[in-house]
Amino acid sequence: MPAVLPRPRPAARGRALCGALLLLWGAGCAAPGAARSGAAKPGTDSGDSGRPDTGGAARERAVVEDGEWLPGGAGTNTLMLGSNAFIMPAANLSPEDESAFYSGNSFFNEAWVEAPASTASRDGLGPVFNARSCSGCHFKDGRAPAPDGSEVLGSLVRLGENGHPHEVYGGQLQDRANPGVPAEAAVAVDWDERPGAYADGSPHSLRAPVLRLSDWAHGDPGPALETSLRVAPQMSGLGLLEAIPDAAIEALADPDDRDGDGISGRVQRVVDPETGAPAIGRFGWKAEQPRVRTQSAGAFAGDMGITSPVAPADDCTAAQHACLAAENGGTPELSEELLQKVAIYAAALAVPVRREWDGDEVLRGKWLFGELGCAACHTPHHQTGPTAPVSGMADQDIWPYTDLLLHDMGPGLADHKAVDAATGQEWRTPPLWGLGMVPEVNGHDHLLHDGRARGHAEAILWHGGEAQPARDAFAALDADDRAALVRFLESL
Repeated sequence: MPAVLPRPRPAARGRALCGALLLLWGAGCAAPGAARSGAAKPGTDSGDSGRPDTGGAARERAVVEDGEWLPGGAGTNTLMLGSNAFIMPAANLSPEDESAFYSGNSFFNEAWVEAPASTASRDGLGPVFNARSCSGCHFKDGRAPAPDGSEVLGSLVRLGENGHPHEVYGGQLQDRANPGVPAEAAVAVDWDERPGAYADGSPHSLRAPVLRLSDWAHGDPGPALETSLRVAPQMSGLGLLEAIPDAAIEALADPDDRDGDGISGRVQRVVDPETGAPAIGRFGWKAEQPRVRTQSAGAFAGDMGITSPVAPADDCTAAQHACLAAENGGTPELSEELLQKVAIYAAALAVPVRREWDGDEVLRGKWLFGELGCAACHTPHHQTGPTAPVSGMADQDIWPYTDLLLHDMGPGLADHKAVDAATGQEWRTPPLWGLGMVPEVNGHDHLLHDGRARGHAEAILWHGGEAQPARDAFAALDADDRAALVRFLESL
């Protein structure tokens, strides 16, 4: 389990990008605008990267846009990269929100225990659950690896039946339980390799998960069972995504493809579980949650069995008698004060600074990203609105590479499980910022909703539906251009 973050002394917490670059790269720096004049910088194709410039002088490249090296705006984490790249608070938090951040960090990282316990503020785990702490799935606020056999911590299985939660097993399969309460089932995942080749003959292999569910505690779930395997994504930048105005998301939607570009993103329409009001979904693989606070409460309830003012009931169906009879840790088990602190923590985690943004190969990859049509869904730039869930996140220029819309990704990625307005083939466009740090933070490069892709190239090759033309264009590139596009994604 990661250690709880110590609170830094104010004098030790610098904010300037140049100072951060000195710490990161061991050299002084010029202002980013000046650095684009042609002088080499650390992390570019000046030779220190160890990778050749495969773009070639004749190949078109994109230009550097102002501010894109600070994807999280003024709150970008410029102080700490490497294995701790995702754990820092936004650099421009108010003292009040910073204090709540560090308190929320404690409750995010520490394990919860079964009730009753002497640690009254941390008891109430279960009765059925998937993990004992938030960081059990989001280690170092990062991304969980793909499940492998019975090693499934960091993953979960959504359940359904005819478009609704399963009558006996509910909406999420909990594979762990407190003593005296049966876990709902055992989960294991195998992988089916599918070899293929690029247009130039270079081989590749994709893998698809084979979900194995067994030892059902309350009888066979029946032939109508719907399942969807999910892995935990990294946490950075959530508050900024919440601060994007509804109108900006709606302006990007084109459900009837009126412009004829083959892209028909749709807004996910949900009911806010706390207010009961209609809302735009933004969080979760199918954008089923409208706010960081409701996403946090849903994860506490579904993943750990911790009730809160937003999610006041345990995930026990009428058929689960031992679950219903188990002791709880209070009503609710997570107080309003603690829920809000964890929500602030989740919203305030900073996006890391880009380590490379103007090398020739990166800019070639950026040009290809636009030319192939990737940016039609992975919208590079947004401006947050005048209100935000935490301080410092209003009116920021950010670079998340998402439109937060639902898109049909084709049958290859389909889970055939509808969620609110999302069909079984639709997924929310995931933000791409910070993905280049996942291997350093979490030691793997597993991508997509179930971790099936081993790196960016495999993730692209799994795209279908609206993204099929972009996928095919990528597969038709030569090796140098494929490498350039991947390097651009690794730079984000």
